[in-house]
Amino acid sequence: MSSTSAPDRYSRQTLFKPIGKEGQERLQAASVAIIGCGALGSTLANNLCRAGIGRLVIADRDYIEINNLQRQILFDEDDIARRLPKAVAAAEKLRRINSGVTVEALVEDINADGIESLVQSVDLIVDATDNFATRYLLNDACVKYGRPWIYSGVIASYGVTLNIIPGDTPCLRCIYPEMPLPGTTATCDTAGILNGIVGAITGIASTEALKILLKSDKVSRDMVWMDVWENTSERIELPRYPDCPTCGQHHYEFLDMLSGTDSASLCGRDAVQVRSGKRGNSINLSDLAERLRPVGQVFFNAYLLRLLVDGYDVTVFPDARAIIKGTDNEMIARSIYARYIGN
Repeated sequence: MSSTSAPDRYSRQTLFKPIGKEGQERLQAASVAIIGCGALGSTLANNLCRAGIGRLVIADRDYIEINNLQRQILFDEDDIARRLPKAVAAAEKLRRINSGVTVEALVEDINADGIESLVQSVDLIVDATDNFATRYLLNDACVKYGRPWIYSGVIASYGVTLNIIPGDTPCLRCIYPEMPLPGTTATCDTAGILNGIVGAITGIASTEALKILLKSDKVSRDMVWMDVWENTSERIELPRYPDCPTCGQHHYEFLDMLSGTDSASLCGRDAVQVRSGKRGNSINLSDLAERLRPVGQVFFNAYLLRLLVDGYDVTVFPDARAIIKGTDNEMIARSIYARYIGN
């Protein structure tokens, strides 16, 4: 029986009067992009898929590791054995959960080259990234095209979430005028993370997503902050600044500034992502595997190639992007990329 014809699938949700059958039909006609599919993203995707959002786009640049399983609920040990990228593994699970939802997996880095078209193709964007560079790009694109988005972040036992409605609420740049400097914010590798705070923040954020899609008058305008270990929480009212460079003056500098970025250290990972200097490049992983077998241990499938060489763990994707584990030095990472993959 298809999910859309099953009368009971959404019965407990449609019994909730603010949604009802009409609201459910609107949710099934809606589209949401989830940027990042780690702890936040996998839980948000699970919630929104089960709620019956008609189309989900899941974008993530990374692959699954064993330490992810403590908090990233869509993944299991078999996904690691199959060496699946997060977006692909998540999409597989979600299609089994709800066949009535169209799930699109993007195994790529969301950067200035593609973020504008992605933002324009959906009704709502949900932030589940691990870095502020992507969030500032997202903020620029969403303000530029008038798309609502939800900012969320978790670390240790605390987390925050905030709805950003262009033209109505403050944008990210109103709240954080300058991007935090590298090394000044905690990461899950330095501070750890409890899976309970992931569930708490995503429970709020996914519910706010439903409100936004239904154009409810109950949409929150405050930042929600909570610490599940210290038993504290707060709602913070934040002002919108008329002279904000993004939502006030409509200067989208991050869309321009970050369009040429070809490498970036990954949050707390002792790893660097390197992109080909030529946009639109693609790599035949089978051919690359044959070329690299003499220099190190090689494994590849349809989604990625993994090379173990000189103490580095190099994962290459078909879009010519690589994650080089074993260094946080971007110059070294680019050198390894050039040596084994090319320009």
